[in-house]
Amino acid sequence: MTDAPTTPATTASALVPVHVFGGPTALIEYGGLRFLTDPTFDAPGAYDSGLTKTAPTATSPAALGRVDVVLLSHDEHDDNLDASGRDLLADVPLTLTTPGGAGRLGGAARGLEDWESVDLDRPGGGTVTVTGVPALHGPGRREELEPVVGEVVGFVLTGEGLPTVYVSGDNAQLGPVQEIADRFGPVDTAVLFAGAVRLPVLDHQLLTLDSDQAAEAARILGARRIVPVHFDGWAHFTEGRDRLVAAFTAAGLIDRVQLG
Repeated sequence: MTDAPTTPATTASALVPVHVFGGPTALIEYGGLRFLTDPTFDAPGAYDSGLTKTAPTATSPAALGRVDVVLLSHDEHDDNLDASGRDLLADVPLTLTTPGGAGRLGGAARGLEDWESVDLDRPGGGTVTVTGVPALHGPGRREELEPVVGEVVGFVLTGEGLPTVYVSGDNAQLGPVQEIADRFGPVDTAVLFAGAVRLPVLDHQLLTLDSDQAAEAARILGARRIVPVHFDGWAHFTEGRDRLVAAFTAAGLIDRVQLG
């Protein structure tokens, strides 16, 4: 395993602004490109799926400015892609998501298999590489899990002279995190979907990382900066800000955490 560095977040982290808007939605400015994670902009309310949004997103699509790429961990759950988020996709040049999601969404959506990469041109020259990485939306083996909760993809951003950024998506297992650390670690910035989601669909077992797992994931990755998302604004999140702070404090990593 990769131990976290003993120094605070580096100046490299400052080169990658991450703006967190609530739920799973964040804007990452990287290599001159603007990446938006799992867009959710609907007003609070209940969905036919049984999920309930409890707080508004802290921005609107109109206020975002330019979005070059959407990093969509999966399209099948309202708390990762809602109606307003779907509308936004039509105005974005590229959406990277699961292979199945790309088939359902069509348009500018492109699916990434695990470890498949795409190179994107940077405005000032050079490229940013986006690699799809494993994510499992619950416990157990992929072939048993995905027919129940669907496929999910995470992302790693790399580029010459740029720090490495990891976006976990709705991953609930540390095994994939170790695989990613072995290939890309240590990472500069880890955007970790947390919230300890538990729903009847899998007998209330974890569908995303709980706070202790998120802290362990950051340690495995050797993350210099940790940006938790997907822990507020929805009724089905069972662990929020206070529990995250406690977990990262206990792990000795709280000085690396960006909340909000």
